[in-house]
Amino acid sequence: MSLERKDDHDHGGWMKGRDLSPVERGYLTMLIWLDRRLRIVDYLEILEDLYYKANLQMPKSHTEQYNLDNKFWYWYPLYALGSFSTLAYVVAAISGALLGFYYSPSTAAAGSEGSVTVAYQSITLIMTELNFGFFLRSLHRWSAQVMVAAVFLHMLRVYFTGAYKEPRELNWILGIVLISLTMVFGYTGYLLPWDQLAFWAGQIGVEMALSIPLAGEWVAQLLFGGFSLSQSTLQRMYIIHVFLLPFIATALIAVHIGIVWMQGIAEPH
Repeated sequence: MSLERKDDHDHGGWMKGRDLSPVERGYLTMLIWLDRRLRIVDYLEILEDLYYKANLQMPKSHTEQYNLDNKFWYWYPLYALGSFSTLAYVVAAISGALLGFYYSPSTAAAGSEGSVTVAYQSITLIMTELNFGFFLRSLHRWSAQVMVAAVFLHMLRVYFTGAYKEPRELNWILGIVLISLTMVFGYTGYLLPWDQLAFWAGQIGVEMALSIPLAGEWVAQLLFGGFSLSQSTLQRMYIIHVFLLPFIATALIAVHIGIVWMQGIAEPH
């Protein structure tokens, strides 16, 4: 008598009875192995059940109510701004990760003359000496600018078409948070070269933080490391730009897209 737990489904026998290619057989074997240990199929069934329950609660869209050709709205260029901004974010993230291999967040003087900082010198090295470095930094810069413009236009489209109304209020709030994070992305990245433009932009940021009632000094010390620019300022901007914002933004973008997937695209009211 075998003490091995009996399998409710004879997966091996089922696969033998099918004409499967080596790739399909390998994929199914891996999926069955994972399902026996992690119960993947059970969780997928739970998600599918939640998806259909949520969709049953969603009101009919404009095209469903009036039997319109919904392909018109899905292919309309203004309705691609969300996907376009997501694509720009992915390009900026990949190019930024590659730039991080060569960037040094240091305000120390570089060389004997000390006319430039290590941070600025690392940017100069990327732009002038690294193979495809000029292209890589330009790609990162332009994708970031395109993302800012696309997110802004996307928010305008959502507002003027009434897509922020019930039952999509939560996604509208998430969109406001995401466009705010995009602005913070742009500001912290603007300071990383630590040139004259970055220095005075940082000084403006310190003054704006200090102007906050009651908590101004605390905010300035937290974000900028004090009331004047220093190595602590650049270090904080680098940590926020590279280690903090990407994880928060990626998680919120995933939730944002997931809600759109569940509720569907809202056509003009």
